[in-house]
Amino acid sequence: MTNKSITYWLFLTPCLLAMTIVLVIPLLSGIYYSFTDWNGIFLSEYEFVGFDNYLRLLSDTRFKDSLIFTTKFAITSIIGINVIGLGLALLVTQKFKFSTPLRTVFFMPNLIGGIILGLIWQFIFIRSFEAIGEILGMSFFSGWLSTPATGFWGLVILYVWQMAGYIMIIYISFLNNIPNELIEASMIDGANIWQRFWRIKFPLLAPAFTVSLFLTLSGAFRVYDQNMALTAGGPFGSTEMVAMNIFNSAFIRNDMAYAQAQAIVFLVIIVIISLIQIGITRKREVDL
Repeated sequence: MTNKSITYWLFLTPCLLAMTIVLVIPLLSGIYYSFTDWNGIFLSEYEFVGFDNYLRLLSDTRFKDSLIFTTKFAITSIIGINVIGLGLALLVTQKFKFSTPLRTVFFMPNLIGGIILGLIWQFIFIRSFEAIGEILGMSFFSGWLSTPATGFWGLVILYVWQMAGYIMIIYISFLNNIPNELIEASMIDGANIWQRFWRIKFPLLAPAFTVSLFLTLSGAFRVYDQNMALTAGGPFGSTEMVAMNIFNSAFIRNDMAYAQAQAIVFLVIIVIISLIQIGITRKREVDL
């Protein structure tokens, strides 16, 4: 082994060790315990039950409802985040005085933790909306987060507000890499703003769509802290997402083995959806 190879492995070993401890070992142990009846408390007190936990998922209506709710939330949030994020990117890449400060303002919500965001928006939806409703005499603003519909849209609004600025940064980096010669040539040919965006910028943003859709898709399916802080799954579990459902199975009901089975199935679903999304969007990519 050459000195270059030794140096290479010396630098790589800490990363591999960290990944093994944080990712590989928990994943393998989770798969192992998913075939048992372990309660998550006593390591020596469990028995192998085979595929019983996975078969139990087929009749678990609460898990199915949370999966359906999470899917609806993910689809709505992904569309909202990417549309708003792209719109903000197009706005701040224009040449005007406050474009740089606006980038900071739009990105700031992403720096706030999910728990704090949930509490902030809970105050807005409950106290502020109630006050607005009383002033305007509109029932629309009353009782937010008290129904499944308003709870759903409350979570969507919170998550879109948090993530749109982050996705904006990705779109900005790709917009700045579009050659100015193409834009100038289209302007000489008489293309208007919409034509320049749709015919030139949009196709060249295909790699940005691949990255942004992957990040928002995987992130939306894994939302937990915002869900817990804003609605806590209520009312009556109607806004409980899969991550919260798994957490409750593991630490509220002390059914750790079943929670591991839920997590493994959920992981497989996310991986399949992500691979399909990457495969579809990459076909549309255009080399810059």
